[in-house]
Amino acid sequence: MTSAPFGTVLTAMVTPFHEDGSVDLDGVQKVAKHLVDNGNDGIVVSGTTGESPTTTGAEDGETLAAVKDAVGDRAKIVAGVGTNDTRHSVELARQAEKVGADGLLLVTPYYNKPSQPGVLQHFRQVVEATSVPVMLYDVPGRTGTKIALETYRAMTDWETVTTVKEATGDLARTAQLVDLGYTVYSGDDVNTLGYLAYGATGVVSVVGHVAGVQLHAMIDAFLAGDHAEALRIHTSLVPAFEAIMGVPNYGATTAKAALELLGVLPNRIVRSPLLQLDDTEVADLRAGLAAAGLL
Repeated sequence: MTSAPFGTVLTAMVTPFHEDGSVDLDGVQKVAKHLVDNGNDGIVVSGTTGESPTTTGAEDGETLAAVKDAVGDRAKIVAGVGTNDTRHSVELARQAEKVGADGLLLVTPYYNKPSQPGVLQHFRQVVEATSVPVMLYDVPGRTGTKIALETYRAMTDWETVTTVKEATGDLARTAQLVDLGYTVYSGDDVNTLGYLAYGATGVVSVVGHVAGVQLHAMIDAFLAGDHAEALRIHTSLVPAFEAIMGVPNYGATTAKAALELLGVLPNRIVRSPLLQLDDTEVADLRAGLAAAGLL
């Protein structure tokens, strides 16, 4: 079995909010405990699903500390520190190290679309700011820039850069990354089986908010050689994949609504420019979760 430095199933955790839009730290701890109690051995805090573009650095630190206090002895805690401002990412990385994060999630700078030397410079400055292990995050659908294989190759001797969250849709490149020495996690729930086939070790999930146990069982079955059982579990989860990730208003919005349906959260509030699910969207989400046997 491939080593999994941050666990096998990590969920990119939502950031709960109060009715007034402030961060609900009690809710943060409740969600973190729910995740670890239900199949997750890692949590990513303040990633895209945590609405990091709309949270402040101070809020990110408070959220990370709350998660560490709640479950830090039971799971690996990875702090999202990726922004399109290198100085800000350095500040977030140093804050995360001070709080005690087990890892940093570092996404390619978005919107500014730097050249590959610019991407490399950004990564280098953030990586050198701490001694914390780093998971790079390649998601060109959101960032507008794909990390070139040559850029990955240039980082192979960076001691703390060990891992990649792969969400390019280029599943076959996983084998090349593994050959370079990286541990690869699927960054796309519905494609996790495909990523595993090319050498990935686990998933950084959104659907893991409600299906952590099932995702863990699927990955364990695949890595143990029981591919038929892994495919059976994957197939059973397809309605949930579609309900949470296959609709226009997806991600933090659908994950929060799913947690509300499970009774983990009291509301599904998100920050603008996201829109919380309306009643029709919640009904469709409920149907998808029920079809997957999760409600």
